[in-house]
Amino acid sequence: MKVRAIMAALAATGLMVGASAAQAAGESLEVLHWWTSGGESKAIGVLKDDMTKQGYTWKDFAVAGGAGAAAMTALRSQVIAGNPPSAAQIKGPLIKEWADQDVLVDINSAAKSENWQKNLPPEIDTIMRAGKKDGDYYAAPFSVHRVNWLYINKAALDKAGGKVPTTWDEFFTVADKMKAAGIMPIAMGGQPWQDLTLWEDVVLSQGAPFYKKAIVDLDQATLTGPQMHKVFDTVRKIQGYFDAGRNGRDWNLATAMVINNKAGMQFMGDWAKGEFANANKKPGVDYVCAPVPGTDKAYTFNVDSFVFFKEKGQDKATAGQLALAKTIMSPAFQEQFSLYKGSIPVRLGVSMAKFDDCAKKSYADEQTALKAGGYVPSLAHGMAQSDAVAGAITDVVTKFMNSNESTDDAIKALANAAKTK
Repeated sequence: MKVRAIMAALAATGLMVGASAAQAAGESLEVLHWWTSGGESKAIGVLKDDMTKQGYTWKDFAVAGGAGAAAMTALRSQVIAGNPPSAAQIKGPLIKEWADQDVLVDINSAAKSENWQKNLPPEIDTIMRAGKKDGDYYAAPFSVHRVNWLYINKAALDKAGGKVPTTWDEFFTVADKMKAAGIMPIAMGGQPWQDLTLWEDVVLSQGAPFYKKAIVDLDQATLTGPQMHKVFDTVRKIQGYFDAGRNGRDWNLATAMVINNKAGMQFMGDWAKGEFANANKKPGVDYVCAPVPGTDKAYTFNVDSFVFFKEKGQDKATAGQLALAKTIMSPAFQEQFSLYKGSIPVRLGVSMAKFDDCAKKSYADEQTALKAGGYVPSLAHGMAQSDAVAGAITDVVTKFMNSNESTDDAIKALANAAKTK
């Protein structure tokens, strides 16, 4: 069910949006999220511990499933039932969709007391304000993930010549050498959002201006032009290096294949680095992190955030909700969360001294992309378009990757999907 349909459902059932609320000290905070893998669990555990130390009761509502599809289904059911959580993992355009339904509380007092406007990149600050540059704050951001990463098993790379690929021609050469050495070249999961992640990586490899026209502007000429044909043809060629058992595979299981020397490479955002860290693997020693071929000057961002729901009979955030928002944006939490998660702090000015070389490169590349116009929102991870549009495009890409559909037919379907309202 789409967000805009929720209020109609509430009215039809006569239910009020609400949740059991304990005020002030000892307040219970039910928190819905989908951070359930090893590195993710450690990261969210830092927040749970911080809130518990402040005297709040943390009620964990974790729903497994990459990219949060299952969590969103659970959240909509909770809201319609009149029992939303205190906070939920919502990001990108969805923040505005939920805010427009008048089921959220603003967290302006927390944001203003900590000067979020100064301490966040302008692009992210606007997103936290539900898409309005000077609007109310409805979400608290955790960290910044770069989506366009390629992870490479160091031993496998050495057997393939040791050179990190920076172009698609170089990539296919490395993949062929791995295959010849008896190594599965690419670990790939088998879920629609993972298909879309790979596809948007290849779109980005055509240049940030092309990406913006295709993914952000949904420009029909760009979506049907020769560069988009090249994108689908490249994706098809990449598929030739997958193993036959990818269907239904979770992303972290694909990461484990690279970690455990079962595969050579994986396309995945830098949350995968948390899995390497959890397995005590070191960048530059056990694995290499590099931008997806052709994307070294671009940065596809994915920013996780929490929104805060109205408690029964109240229109303002509770003390616990405001404390949660402040804690999320505190420098100490920003640092520790990202160290576990594989991301970098979204708050500007947090020291990178404790971070590994991959994270330091991510930070440096982010600053470059911000200045050069290469900082772009991820479609696959809910930052670029509404659920409806993203879902329609996902269907097109997944059908293409799981059939013998031609590039021409996929292009036609893509153009139609972009018109989804």
